[in-house]
Amino acid sequence: MKRSRCLANSVVLVVLLLLIFTRDAHAYIDPGTGSYILQLIIAGLVGALFAVKIYWRKIKAFFSNPFSKEQEKEDDNE
Repeated sequence: MKRSRCLANSVVLVVLLLLIFTRDAHAYIDPGTGSYILQLIIAGLVGALFAVKIYWRKIKAFFSNPFSKEQEKEDDNE
């Protein structure tokens, strides 16, 4: 366990050092890169909305159950 933690710390340190001491790449971003990033963002949003659509009943039940239990208790007390 101690050995894996040391290895993980070493990997993180190396990655941080590589990010800190970067050189100029003398490169450009392809014009298609912007549209690709936009497609990824749109696909992520559509995927998230689809997941919400699939699990909507469970989400609705999760948020409505605590409130309905309180209302049932209040109705029983009256």
